[in-house]
Amino acid sequence: MLNNQTTIRENNLNCLKQPNVFVRYMRARYVLVAMLSCIAAGCSDGRPDRVAVSGKVLIDGKPLTVGNIKFVPEGARPSAGKIDENGNFTLTCYDGNDGVVPGEHKVQVMAPKVLSDTLIHWYAPKKYASFRTSGLKQTITEPTDSLVIELSWGDLKPKNGEYVIEK
Repeated sequence: MLNNQTTIRENNLNCLKQPNVFVRYMRARYVLVAMLSCIAAGCSDGRPDRVAVSGKVLIDGKPLTVGNIKFVPEGARPSAGKIDENGNFTLTCYDGNDGVVPGEHKVQVMAPKVLSDTLIHWYAPKKYASFRTSGLKQTITEPTDSLVIELSWGDLKPKNGEYVIEK
């Protein structure tokens, strides 16, 4: 019995000494490890899960027709989008319209137009221009195409829907 085990061991060692067999053996190991790694990782893009988000920004019930919107989660990459002439937006985190990382987000809406070095025309109150001061929060758990972000001028009462202040 010991003689058979020694013979098998010697045959295995002889196979590994032959370059073609050894190379094939090593390639098979690397392919197997790569396949198992891909299966374990789910063959994803290595980025956090995201869900598609689009919607509309309203100010005092009417569409905000210019600007940008940004969703800022805690501990993950923010998502942003451009607001079109109808108030619609679609958020992007990495590329395309891949949406947002699920969870709670602070929201900012920037809608300024620089008129000069000292004047800015705001299409929405300046407080919304930073997620730190906007007071806007959204919890995203699933894809949506009907999210509505409501803004208000409150006591500022702009003339003709415009608010101009000095920098």
